[in-house]
Amino acid sequence: MFVLFPDLTSYDTDLFRIVENDSEFRCDTERSRIESEVAHMRVAVTGGSGKLGRAVVADLRAHDHEVINIDAAAERPDLRIDLTDYGQTLEALTAIDDRYDRIDAVVHLAAIPAPGITANAATFQNNIIATYNVFAAAKAAGITKVVWASSETVLGLPFDTPPPYLPVDEEYPARPESRYSLAKHLEETMAAQFCRWNPGLTMVGLRFSNVIDPEDYADFPGFDADPGLRKWNLWGYIDARDGAQAVRKALAYDTPGMEVCIIANADTVMSRSSASLAAEVFPGVPVTKELGEHETLLSIDKARRLLSYEPEFGWR
Repeated sequence: MFVLFPDLTSYDTDLFRIVENDSEFRCDTERSRIESEVAHMRVAVTGGSGKLGRAVVADLRAHDHEVINIDAAAERPDLRIDLTDYGQTLEALTAIDDRYDRIDAVVHLAAIPAPGITANAATFQNNIIATYNVFAAAKAAGITKVVWASSETVLGLPFDTPPPYLPVDEEYPARPESRYSLAKHLEETMAAQFCRWNPGLTMVGLRFSNVIDPEDYADFPGFDADPGLRKWNLWGYIDARDGAQAVRKALAYDTPGMEVCIIANADTVMSRSSASLAAEVFPGVPVTKELGEHETLLSIDKARRLLSYEPEFGWR
């Protein structure tokens, strides 16, 4: 049995050295109305005791959802199971006990959170089996809303091979460069097939950037001296509280099918301009838009459009 580590995407950087027009206004208003009318849900959150998971659980509860924290590593989860065991996973998502007679939605965050923590085969086996079990058990339980943590790593991190263009987005084919990111890519492929099998299913994969707690911001000024220190993920980050916002808004998204969205903050970890970073570190890579002074190079345009996601927290 492998342990599921909950601190998804809170990896150490060293591990990678191996509306203005009327129609738009109406659309935005409609999305806001739909989100505000999302009914109280009972949500199972796997890995709810990790860095991102804690923020997700707190945010969902603050918005009047009932949360069951399923976690193998925490001291006091609501339920402790081994997600690599399909029987345990199915039981958890069908009828946990007398208190929880149904689950309305699943947020799957639990995983070995980065390459280099365990052997490559162990990381791949643990993560892909656990995710399959969650997807399959949710389908068997009749749950039609699944949000799970994919990863920015599928975009080609650590970008030893330069990206095809900047800012990167969801439009170019995945470029996994590790067993960890390969598993994440296959999870996205698997989700698309689950949605094909069940046309009423809504699955949203969130390609989270490097998850940051507010106390971590003190480290950011130290990155300025050497742009190469954070080149591995295009100087991106995601405040855990904004990551939680993205999860909540993904749960409110109700169009059947599978979608993936990059989730990052709107800026970078650097004091230098994004344009100067791109020119110095990735010369010759096309920049497809005029960049704001510190605009993220991990495009969040799709998350803004589909989920009404908008970062609220940052280090500046």
